Amino acid sequence: MSERITTADVVKVAKLARLDLDPAAIERTTAQLAGMLEHFADIDALDLGDVQPMNQPYPLVNVFRDDVIVAGLNRDEVLAAAPDAEDGRFRVPPILGLDS
Repeated sequence: MSERITTADVVKVAKLARLDLDPAAIERTTAQLAGMLEHFADIDALDLGDVQPMNQPYPLVNVFRDDVIVAGLNRDEVLAAAPDAEDGRFRVPPILGLDS
């Protein structure tokens, strides 16, 4: 990037993001963003034509446990504990003001 980031750029973005930055934070953020952009320019300057793209730097290993089928809750017991049940389902009050 040939043009450095300016304090005005940081102030504009902070305003758009509704951030209330004091002058010291604006200067610090401007310097940090400028450093990041210089680093990105260094990366852009590298010849990466022979580098194969990758989506994961390390081999993935499944860390999940095996699925085990277990008995679920008894429907009749659960509905018996509900405040209101109808036709094997929970009955809840209408939320749109419509009566059924």
